[in-house]
Amino acid sequence: MAAAGFVLLAYAGSVLAERIQVLPGPHSLAQALDQARDGDTLQLTSGVYQGPVVIDHTISVQGVAGAIIDGGNQGSVVTIDAPGVQLASITIRNSGQQLSTEDSGVFVTARADDARIQGNTLLNNLIGIYLKGPERAVVSGNKIRGLQDLRVNERGNGVQLWNTPGSIVENNDVRFGRDGIFVTTSRDNRFHNNRFSDLRFAVHYMYTNQSVVTDNISTGNTVGFALMYSTGLTVERNQSLGDKDRGIFFNFTNDSVIRGNIVSPGQHQRGPEKCVFVYNSNFNAIHRNHFEACQIGIHFTAGSEQNALWENNFVANRNQVKYVGSRELEWSNNNRGNYWSDHLAFDLDGDGLANKAYRPNSITDQILWRYPMAKLLMNSPILQILQWAQAQFPALHPGGVSDSYPLMKALPIGGPV
Repeated sequence: MAAAGFVLLAYAGSVLAERIQVLPGPHSLAQALDQARDGDTLQLTSGVYQGPVVIDHTISVQGVAGAIIDGGNQGSVVTIDAPGVQLASITIRNSGQQLSTEDSGVFVTARADDARIQGNTLLNNLIGIYLKGPERAVVSGNKIRGLQDLRVNERGNGVQLWNTPGSIVENNDVRFGRDGIFVTTSRDNRFHNNRFSDLRFAVHYMYTNQSVVTDNISTGNTVGFALMYSTGLTVERNQSLGDKDRGIFFNFTNDSVIRGNIVSPGQHQRGPEKCVFVYNSNFNAIHRNHFEACQIGIHFTAGSEQNALWENNFVANRNQVKYVGSRELEWSNNNRGNYWSDHLAFDLDGDGLANKAYRPNSITDQILWRYPMAKLLMNSPILQILQWAQAQFPALHPGGVSDSYPLMKALPIGGPV
């Protein structure tokens, strides 16, 4: 609040700011906005105010309990079109439902640098909050409930960002709609301590660089964290709990740090199909994460190179690794590998490392990945002979993943409370 107040005073200049109480009534809010001067604060009392409205002065608009701005299902309920605006503690509901016009509960234009949207409740809007071009905007502590009555691809996102460098989205609770946070063509953003449920993707990154995703929780979504076509991300201490298809998905994501994340069933019966899917992503550090109870612990494919994987826990996944390729990949770093719950080995010298390497991709695995119908032959003599031969003659190993220093115990992973 102190920082927001500083911004308002800076924009107000020499104009003497006023605190103005606004009462519900036909067009009362629009009239108050027209009359407000830079630095003023509009205090909305309890009741329903008619939208859509445009805030085009550097002012603060704050509500008390029961203050509601209703857009009447037309356009964006509140458009912020001036720098340094603060919008706080208001229920904002019933935007239009046209994706072509980007109808939103709160639409923030490129003129609205340093906007603060804090502590609001957004209901029944196509897009909850849309930052389209402002710098250093903050979306904090909002409760966002998106649409449920449209097909998923026809719904809007909880928070949508485009070309909004330095903006922060934190401490929000997002449910329903399409994606929790969708960001494209941006940089230097921070998404911290948000909660997401009943969505397609919790966080969906596209062409966004040098950004941070920390301490978020995704529960019961189709995909937890989809990070695509982006560089220089820091993805730490997030949780994917009971998501359906993917916990964490990397597609053309490079030079990033993925550390301290947890993918598990949570309170659900099972984890996702794939805990983590790495597709054509390079030069990443995947370190000290926990991947549990998925159909596939990690799917690694499509030319991903120069990635470092170490001190991760792979626990009770039906298949720990899916990698179809002939290149040799070493998944350890500085003589520290990963924990594999299905690795049968001993620690004869007591150093915490298994005395034999872990190699998840046998000849049998390669056959089954390439030809799924071969599962019908799992107990056939020919596959049993192949498995025995490879165990006796390691030179028959077809290449692929090796962990030369597998850990004997799972490591503690620090996620959000």
